[in-house]
Parts: sequence; C-alpha cells; structure tokens
Amino acid sequence: MNKLFEKTLNTKEIYNGKVFKIICDDVELSTGKQTKREVVCHNGGVVITAETNDKIIMVEQFRYPAKEVLYELPAGKLDKENESILDAAKRELEEETGYCAKNWEDMGFIWTSPGFCNEKLYLFKATELTFLGQHLDEGEILNYLLIDKNIVFDMVKNGKINDSKTIAALMRAYKL
Repeated sequence: MNKLFEKTLNTKEIYNGKVFKIICDDVELSTGKQTKREVVCHNGGVVITAETNDKIIMVEQFRYPAKEVLYELPAGKLDKENESILDAAKRELEEETGYCAKNWEDMGFIWTSPGFCNEKLYLFKATELTFLGQHLDEGEILNYLLIDKNIVFDMVKNGKINDSKTIAALMRAYKL
C-alpha cells in the first residue's frame, strides 16, 4: 500500500486579494517525484441551518460567478480578528436574516473544494430564534425567506437548490 503524503519544498505567492490568495508550491510526492500544486487560500467560513416552526431560513442572492440567483443557507466568511467560529456564525445569522438563536449545535465542517482550495466551512444548526432586524454588510444584497422544511428538501431533490454548502449542511442537520 502506498504512503499518502506530499512535502512542501517551496511556496510562492501568486495573488493576494480581498477574499483569497493563490500560492504555487513545489512539492515532493511520496514517490520521490516533484511537482507543483496551485492552492487557493481562504480563511474559511460558517454556514447556519436555522429553523423555526418547521421552517428553514434561506437566503436568495445573485452570485456573480454563477451568474444567477441561488438559494442558500445563511453563511459568511471568517474575517474578524479574534472572533470565535461560533461568534462568527451568530454574527452572520443576525446580519443576513435579522434572527438570533438561543440554541446552537456544532455540526462539524466540510472542505469545499480540496483539490485546489483550502476553504473550510464550519456548520451549525440554530434553533429557538428571535427576530431582531436584518443589517447586511456593505455591498451585500439578499433576501431572506422562511420556507417549510419539506419544501426545502424538495428544492434540493428537484435541483432548485444547487449550492453545495447548503446541501451538505442540510444533510448534517437532518441526517438525510
């Protein structure tokens, strides 16, 4: 059986932007051969499955790379210094939907695209919600919707929800 590892020999930063950076590493494979690995480096984020009265809070927003409006769970980047992952989830839920939650369940994490990106998304389930008022980040335009849980599951099955982080979080939250 092959040993599975790669050793980083050298790292070169190719791009450094507002949301991510790109590096190109020279690596040594477990076979001894050398190759290059291009990696998109991202701070990660949070995804929240928020439920109230058998309804799931969804957001709809235009996603420029997809060139269409997507239905997603509330989510956001880890970008505030010294902020815990749970505090980031609480912040994002309130900013995007106006809701805060009394109960929070940690559902682990997912790698979004580990073939080229190190983005790690932390998944949470939030219940016992109270509405405080939405306050979006500058440049963020979205609508939040309360959708019956069974309709959300049908939207996944019928291809109306195609956002991978949303599908993964729903699977974890409801053990689908």
